[in-house]
Amino acid sequence: MPDGGEPTQAEMELGAVLAALADQHRRRVILTLLGEPDGTERTCSSFGLPVSKATLTHHFRTLRAAGLIRQVNRGNSNMAQLRRADIAARFPGLIELLAAELGR
Repeated sequence: MPDGGEPTQAEMELGAVLAALADQHRRRVILTLLGEPDGTERTCSSFGLPVSKATLTHHFRTLRAAGLIRQVNRGNSNMAQLRRADIAARFPGLIELLAAELGR
């Protein structure tokens, strides 16, 4: 994996992606980012997940390790960005399935 901790597009595994999406909090993060313009970056705390800081860190680490998000260090905070193009290229149709949960 590159320094950012996320797998390359070719290294993304369906099992890891599905396991990451199985959790309601992690899926909420992905659906929220999916509803934003492509390239949107948000702080981890901006999602308002009702979990401890340690659990929040775990959720974002899981999403990053699955390849669903990229985290970029912006000074004193990490910004999460959906890897929309990589997901669409590696798992055709997955973005559309997730968007269906948003009613799009």
